[in-house]
Amino acid sequence: MKPAIKSKKRSKGPEKGSKSGLTYAGSGVDIEAGDAVVDLIKPALRRTHNSRVMGQHGAFAGMFRLDYNEALFKRNYRDPVLVACTDGVGTKVKLAADRGILDTVGIDCVAMNVNDLIVQGAEPLFFLDYLGLSRVDPPETAKIIEGVARGCEIAGCSLIGGECAEMPD
Repeated sequence: MKPAIKSKKRSKGPEKGSKSGLTYAGSGVDIEAGDAVVDLIKPALRRTHNSRVMGQHGAFAGMFRLDYNEALFKRNYRDPVLVACTDGVGTKVKLAADRGILDTVGIDCVAMNVNDLIVQGAEPLFFLDYLGLSRVDPPETAKIIEGVARGCEIAGCSLIGGECAEMPD
């Protein structure tokens, strides 16, 4: 069963002649750059998906089936629970950016979170990412997210969604 999912369509702001006159572009957000990132990362995202991932990239939330018609985990658990966590890479991102090695930041971010899960006895099933950037550079941003996808592949989980927020100075 696949739910009807509509892709997010971001408005570029009010129509011309609106009272507010506010636009994403006016605040320094580059919608086209964000769309370019999405196009660049789709293959990496698809590599992490399995039959439990529902919907498609661009929905407002990622969905992951938990039915019991097939083995959910690598081993059987009695009374399984979902375990969630969030972690980041801290200042390592600055070191990586200075050296132009951006994909490892994504891999490391997944590793930090997976480590937090496994010490609780959990298996990683899926992952959501978040990037807060002062400016979206499509190739550089895609490298980071491709690293997240690679980290998910290594960990055996699916990258089912995320956010790339452009927050100009």
